[in-house]
Amino acid sequence: MTYDYIVIGGGSAGCVVAARLSERAENSVLLLESGNADRNLMLAMPLVFTALRESTFDWGYDSDPEPFASDRVMPTPRGKVLGGSSSVNGLMYSRGHPKDYDQWMQMGAKGWSYDEVLPLFKKSERNWRGEGPTHGGSGPLSVERSATDEPVAKAIRATADSLGYRTLDDFEAGDPEGFALPDQTTLRGRRASASKAFLDPVRTRGNLTIITGAHATRIVIDEGCATGVDYLKDGQSFRVNATREIILSGGAYASPQLMMLSGIGPADHLRDIGIPVIHDLPGVGTGLQEHPLVPMGFLAKKPFLFSRQLRADRLAFSLVKWMLTGRGVVSRAPLSSIAYHKSRPDLERPDLENVFMSTNLAANVWFPGWRKPQPDMLTSLNVVLRPGSRGTVRLRSNDPEAPPRIQLNLLQDSDDVRLLRYSLRWTRDFVKQAPLSEYVGAEAFPGPAVQSDDALDAFIRQSVTITQHPACTCEMGMGNDAVVDPELKVRGIDGLRIADASVMPTLIGGHTNAPSMMIGEKAAAMILAS
Repeated sequence: MTYDYIVIGGGSAGCVVAARLSERAENSVLLLESGNADRNLMLAMPLVFTALRESTFDWGYDSDPEPFASDRVMPTPRGKVLGGSSSVNGLMYSRGHPKDYDQWMQMGAKGWSYDEVLPLFKKSERNWRGEGPTHGGSGPLSVERSATDEPVAKAIRATADSLGYRTLDDFEAGDPEGFALPDQTTLRGRRASASKAFLDPVRTRGNLTIITGAHATRIVIDEGCATGVDYLKDGQSFRVNATREIILSGGAYASPQLMMLSGIGPADHLRDIGIPVIHDLPGVGTGLQEHPLVPMGFLAKKPFLFSRQLRADRLAFSLVKWMLTGRGVVSRAPLSSIAYHKSRPDLERPDLENVFMSTNLAANVWFPGWRKPQPDMLTSLNVVLRPGSRGTVRLRSNDPEAPPRIQLNLLQDSDDVRLLRYSLRWTRDFVKQAPLSEYVGAEAFPGPAVQSDDALDAFIRQSVTITQHPACTCEMGMGNDAVVDPELKVRGIDGLRIADASVMPTLIGGHTNAPSMMIGEKAAAMILAS
């Protein structure tokens, strides 16, 4: 079968690309997605997003042992379902800092400055505030206001005010430095994934074909031009052809994996694996970046509302309420605040993020006589926004169904450790200030005994994990290490573009779902203009 365009990967960017290309009736568009349809009710329920990481909706990938993080193997979750990771993520709408995109332009990504990408963010978005200078009011993606009734959330904001930090109502209205609740990608309290937002309204288009359960195994290259895609479905092999372009949107792990399986990548590695080299492109699979995260926990002095809402009978009532109205505890994560802040006042952008959650990380459904509730706890997730560490994605074998080898190299850069150490001490100091100190007290972990630099560093290496924001494995730029040019065309191969977080020249100082959708918007716009 033959189509004008084939999009590989129905995730945050791929759904956008397929929907936009099919807006022109003369274009025939095929979207291939390895996962299945996103009809399960759990996918729509914001509260249960953490449970999705160990389900059939996740690829179940792990990193290789991490040499700078106590040789621990890290889970590296990625969505395996239509909508990709936008169907299983934490639903925060975040773009990063405007200067992140100006930095991309300075690194060779011409056309990707903040002023140039802002219209694309707005094009996607239907924000609860309506149309404005920094928000869209009529796009496919519903962005709703986050809400919390936890008194500790008000205490965090009041404490930030008293200490002279900025408190915001909108992270995306300019400089995001400060404390606020982020918006969330929901529609009437249900998850607004890329598939729900961009594909559901256009599924009836006769020129758009969506095939789920279709695992791409190779991009067919004929005399330097991408002409087709081989894929597996239900144990059978198929080939589809593209007359105009193939757009790869597999994400930061799958896109370099499929490129290498197709013979495009570091020549020595491909030869070692036994794959014929079609095009030596050393940058494929290099430069992997992830935000390192270290959690802290502080015991509550006063009961939190969230744990009481997890009592089985109350939660059942809340579930019914959510199904009828889209409201209640099920419609949101237990988020109290996000803080973007600086480790030094002379920095132009925040280099640290704290995610404050009014829950014990071990919290679960409970009921008297059956299971006790976990102790109430304020959790702080300490995140380095611009890590210096870089990892790789490589092939495990030439078997297209084998998971890729992921080496994050978390904490490879000693400055990442220094920043996390600073963040832990900053958090300790912050929670001791009034009025927050009236709600939380003793430090549960790492604990008050962990004070010295060496002790904190050991805790960091033993507890660090990731935010699930992988990027930069098929970097955009103009240098020899770039995989794609600023039009997202793969260097040295005609008819092939990459559109997902893998093309980021450097990881943004925020969450990656909305930027990935923006990349999809820009890719589609450039294709339609060509």
